[in-house]
Amino acid sequence: MKKRTGNELRDLFLEYFSNMDHMVEPSAPLVPIDDDSLLWINSGVATLKKYFDGRVIPENPKIVNAQKAIRTNDIENVGFTARHHTFFEMLGNFSIGDYFKKEAIEYAWDFLTNKDYIGFDPDLLYVTIHPEDEDAYRIWNETIGLSPERIIRIEGNFWDIGEGPCGPNSEIFYDRGTSYELDSPAEELYPGGENERYLEIWNLVFSEFNHNKDGSYTPLPKKNIDTGMGLERLASIIQDAPTNFDTDLFTPILGALEKISGSSYGQDDQIDTAFKVISDHIRTVSFAVADGALPSNEGRGYVLRRLIRRAVRFSKDLNIRRAFMYELVDTVAEVMGGFYSNVRERKDFIKEVIKKEEERFLVTLDEGIRIYEGLRDEAKKNDSVISGEAAFRLYDTYGFPYELTKEYAENDGLKVDEEGFIEEMKQQRERARNARKAGESMQVQSETLANITAPSVFTGYDSRKEEAVLTHIIKADTALESLSETGSVELLFDKTPFYAVSGGQIADRGIIENREAKLEVTSVYKAPNGQNVHVANLLSGTINTGAVYSLTVSRNDRNFIIKNHTATHLLHQALKDTLGDHVNQAGSLVEKERLRFDFSHLEGLSEAEIKTIEEIVNEKIYENMDVRISEMPIEEAKAKGAMALFGEKYGSVVRVVDIDEYSVELCGGIHVRNTAEIGLFKIVSESGIGAGVRRIEAVTSKYAAATYKAKEDQLQKIASVLKVKENQVTKKLDAVLEESKALKEENKSLKASRQDEKLSNIDALAETIEGVRVISAEVPAGNAKELRETMDNIKSKAQDAIIALASVNDDKVSLVVTVPKTLTDRIKAGEIMKGMAEAVDGKGGGRPDMAQGGGTNPANITIALQFVKNHVKSSL
Repeated sequence: MKKRTGNELRDLFLEYFSNMDHMVEPSAPLVPIDDDSLLWINSGVATLKKYFDGRVIPENPKIVNAQKAIRTNDIENVGFTARHHTFFEMLGNFSIGDYFKKEAIEYAWDFLTNKDYIGFDPDLLYVTIHPEDEDAYRIWNETIGLSPERIIRIEGNFWDIGEGPCGPNSEIFYDRGTSYELDSPAEELYPGGENERYLEIWNLVFSEFNHNKDGSYTPLPKKNIDTGMGLERLASIIQDAPTNFDTDLFTPILGALEKISGSSYGQDDQIDTAFKVISDHIRTVSFAVADGALPSNEGRGYVLRRLIRRAVRFSKDLNIRRAFMYELVDTVAEVMGGFYSNVRERKDFIKEVIKKEEERFLVTLDEGIRIYEGLRDEAKKNDSVISGEAAFRLYDTYGFPYELTKEYAENDGLKVDEEGFIEEMKQQRERARNARKAGESMQVQSETLANITAPSVFTGYDSRKEEAVLTHIIKADTALESLSETGSVELLFDKTPFYAVSGGQIADRGIIENREAKLEVTSVYKAPNGQNVHVANLLSGTINTGAVYSLTVSRNDRNFIIKNHTATHLLHQALKDTLGDHVNQAGSLVEKERLRFDFSHLEGLSEAEIKTIEEIVNEKIYENMDVRISEMPIEEAKAKGAMALFGEKYGSVVRVVDIDEYSVELCGGIHVRNTAEIGLFKIVSESGIGAGVRRIEAVTSKYAAATYKAKEDQLQKIASVLKVKENQVTKKLDAVLEESKALKEENKSLKASRQDEKLSNIDALAETIEGVRVISAEVPAGNAKELRETMDNIKSKAQDAIIALASVNDDKVSLVVTVPKTLTDRIKAGEIMKGMAEAVDGKGGGRPDMAQGGGTNPANITIALQFVKNHVKSSL
């Protein structure tokens, strides 16, 4: 067995299966595309679901990939075990209705034992199978030649994630030798048990059943193979590394962290845990940001925020007290950049994102400490225990690590209900697991569309009308020869001008008709083998396969859709020109009336930036730029500078949309021939829709003109109300605002004068109780802010007094209390406020020296003010 680097192992795997006529599927972005069921791409098969459940037929039914993946359901184990990761690479080979068990097992055995590839000693390999999978047993025993004692039957060997394809699986284990038995329980020392000696390296899934909606299982129309082998785990065996973190996929990152921290890896278990956590999490965050995710308080953004905060928490064990993680991005890019070039290409942006998030958390950490102090004070009053629920809330909501809560609690002589915290964590994991299981499931395979292989030529790039032969009629997933029943039906033709929904552009609508029937097309989508399927309502007559029909796309709809699609390309480039190259498409929608474009960007756009972007697009429209469309090899397109839309999969020959070399993109959509056809472009809104993702909605042509007309009408109404001409509106508004400002100042002055008059004699308001001056009064104030200003006024004249003020405005009570700091050891403003607020049916609170509150029962103000005097008297 030859020692190889992690990068060499990845290349070797792809090379082997490529030589076995497998199509190499590029590693997809970690942020799922067109799959809302997944938070992250979490396995090698996740991006191939469309092939497995039959929605799309691949060009080659034999596929191989090296897929980056993220899983965070076991995040708390990362750093404490040898092999838990949040980011990992899965090597996999797949068969979509082609080869099955025998070939899959033979491929795996050959790759692992062939001296030109991995070269494992066959005597060190064991396998597990499902107890009822006699086919797998026979292949391992008779074809491969494994003795029965090296084939272990395990009940759990059945891959099933819910609705869709499923089946038994067979796992391959490598025997690392007796030296790895030390930390393993004796009863688990067998292939398939929890131990470090027999390490699982490959899982072969034989997908042969449909898991139906009703819970039943039926044979798949087309059986599939899905395999997965973790690159990090394979590297640890090849490199004889005790843990995955001791492989060359991690050691350069650990080395860079040693330089930053001044600590050494491999000397102390606690320090080693910190090294492992940080090295794992920086890989995850770097790759996720490179693929378009950004830290936030929800969804996948929350996952990134949590990972960064967890890493910062563990950096304390390395005596790091500053933002540092961003400095490791260069090393991640160096280690992984040969295969994943986008990390290297976007490393400056990745560093900026991580650094800002680290710095933000270092500030947030202070806020977490303040919240902890509140929990501490509450615990000291009760049973000296911080509840598990409170510790979890502090961790989950505020990002305050549990370890810090525990550490601070011990210093304060308190305990934390660890069992309660663990239970809360368990419930959260269960929620995540249930959501993940529901999300990972696929659709049930359907044979009808999958078996249609007759081509259908799309002619819509050049025309909106076509005479075509109806080749297939599908109703309720059943193929028919003819149909006369009105209602929805799916149709395929030998050619069609109707565009199928794709790349953000909606499907064409229109009419299909001949002398015998008429149908209205409501949508069009792609069949598994690429044909356009027309979803239409049969309005009248009878339709028959083999008959010729006239297919006519709605001219009006198409004209405006293509204007918006070309404008979307201009907008994409204008965003990059204005905001930077880090801007990437995160989704789009091109309709008749509008266009919507989602893109990655950290902050909201300023008015000036929106104006600049709008002006750039309109300038390109006014320049009458030619839109040239051509097909070419993908390498040639990349050399030309063509921009690939985020997450799209492209073949060897691509369609390039070149807008006079200003915008060059790979795109299958329909476009105008010249930008002048767009007419006008207007941004109508810009907003945030998620973790670092912004959305622009815009209109073009007559819809843009209508937007300007609506603004003109609005301006006319304003001018009418102000009784001036439209060109005088701004001047008149300035005058009105100036007058309003003067009136406000006058009103404020009158109120101050009135207040001064009322408060001119502080001694008359004060009452001495037990030697302490107390001022408890109702005063006029328009709002809580004015009440605080009155408080400041009185306090400046009576700094030694306890002051409690109340005011009524719009039937609501505002309250404020201050206590001199020399008295807060005996009287606390918060306790006074609590009693006052309860008297007026409200709530309040604050610091010992100052508290605020309010209520909804003005009739009880006198009671509230009297409470102040009673409380002071009883306290003193």
